[in-house]
Amino acid sequence: MGTGGARLIDSSVNWRNIRFPMPETVTHDDRTHLVRALDLAERGRGAVSPNPMVGCVIVKDGDVIGEGWHAELGGLHAERAALADSAERGKEAAGATAYVTLEPCAHEGRQPPCADALIEARVARVVYLSDDPSEKASGRGPGMLRDAGIEVELAQGAEAATARLLNQAFRKHARTGRPLVTLKSALTLDGRTATAAGDSKWISGTDSRALVHRWRAEAGAVAIGIGTALADDSLLTARDLDPPAARQPVRVVFDSAARLPAESALATSVDEAPVLLIASPSAPPARTESLREAGVGVLVVDGDPLARVVGALAELGRREITSLLVEGGAGLTGSFVDAGEVDELRLFVAPILLGGETARPLAGGDGKARIADAERALAVSHETIGDDLLITARMKEW
Repeated sequence: MGTGGARLIDSSVNWRNIRFPMPETVTHDDRTHLVRALDLAERGRGAVSPNPMVGCVIVKDGDVIGEGWHAELGGLHAERAALADSAERGKEAAGATAYVTLEPCAHEGRQPPCADALIEARVARVVYLSDDPSEKASGRGPGMLRDAGIEVELAQGAEAATARLLNQAFRKHARTGRPLVTLKSALTLDGRTATAAGDSKWISGTDSRALVHRWRAEAGAVAIGIGTALADDSLLTARDLDPPAARQPVRVVFDSAARLPAESALATSVDEAPVLLIASPSAPPARTESLREAGVGVLVVDGDPLARVVGALAELGRREITSLLVEGGAGLTGSFVDAGEVDELRLFVAPILLGGETARPLAGGDGKARIADAERALAVSHETIGDDLLITARMKEW
């Protein structure tokens, strides 16, 4: 197994019901077990990052003899969990087929290599759904399995596409060193996020706001701009969840002048979840020092707002944060859009009409000069959340 994510499966497609051409050697029964492995992988959501979500099913003579998933960071990888399950059932895995959502890992990390475990168990066949693009993996596990005489197949089709989408955060981080960026906002019917005076409570309904708390629990970090922090005195933790959040996200504030008050909800709750402030070199030293004394991390990034976005993402990636949920206002949103650093949008459209030329838009910044230059979404889906319409647009695929 490799090493997890934000909810990125394309909900516009009911992938379990789609039939795509698959290699002749991958049968209908194989597909059934692969779908089960994907369901198991989902159980690790919000608990395994920076590792990926992975599920495994072991089948022998047509019977499932073991199942497993990567349940927590530092815990058993999916393949080893499935082998342990088969042992607990008193089943011998020799000669069995292992169905895995990600190529088995070949490197020593928080756990020993899963390729070794499959070889030691003497499985006869391994079918996996997606590659691991990280430098320490990238085909080494399947190669070890083949060298040991195990039949190895990379499945194609809808399940394979879903496996890649499941771990977009892990895949982007492996390829770029930066976290996957999901932009969340609530809009009126006329595309406004607040009145001219800045009032935005509450555009979206209670069901939508509850869902955002789940997204926070699944994200590695949540970001806002200083304008939002000052206007709302935001806490940005994941609350009122059942079951409770396994861990809280790092809370990031883009605040070039270090204006965040040391007595703010964010600064006074650093024991609950870390806070990282992104400041410019011109921020007054007295302010940054006051925040550091309060326990707030301060990262000084030079350049304009776009450069600070890129620099902050690089630093978050170095800290093994693979997913970032951006909840900022028009200024911060515009900076991410202009920097080309939005991977997915999640927009709650409420059934209200605001009006007014000076009411606040979704994104500020420079934007595009021509419609022809606008970035087009790769996939768009929608669903109803209470009275709101949630539109999800996937802008990039990793």
